[in-house]
Amino acid sequence: MAIDRTDRRILEVLQREGRITNAELAEQVSLSASACLRRVQRLEAAGVIAGYAAQVDPQSVGLGLQAFVRVQLKQHDGETIERFVDLVNGWDEVAACHALTGDMDYLLHIHVADLEHFSRFLLDQLLNTAGVADVNSSFVLRTVKRAASLPLTQLEEAR
Repeated sequence: MAIDRTDRRILEVLQREGRITNAELAEQVSLSASACLRRVQRLEAAGVIAGYAAQVDPQSVGLGLQAFVRVQLKQHDGETIERFVDLVNGWDEVAACHALTGDMDYLLHIHVADLEHFSRFLLDQLLNTAGVADVNSSFVLRTVKRAASLPLTQLEEAR
């Protein structure tokens, strides 16, 4: 789907202000309310807008420890990978999982209450999972930047 300058402006505003009304959005991007709504609906239908969600501060809900865990699988056959992916999707502690190139196969972003919770997760779930050969964990000391939006300004530069 081609994203024009107006679509990009709509997406930029929605990434910053997901609860904005259509009338307010239309005003900010210099469109009529009906034209703006049609564009937003088209972006939703095309899957460009994947959904809307509240950003919850992990610390304020008792999930004060974050870790990044690199995982290497013993084997790379379809069954092992599918089993691992199914397990990861069932673990609430895993906020994100990325398949990687290089010596490690996956990068997990973990949110837990404390070191004891992390230890239980690591020992009882991740390491106890068939197919995991090695893990390497790093704990977040401080978050320097956490962008909630994509850098859409690059879309214009790439053309």
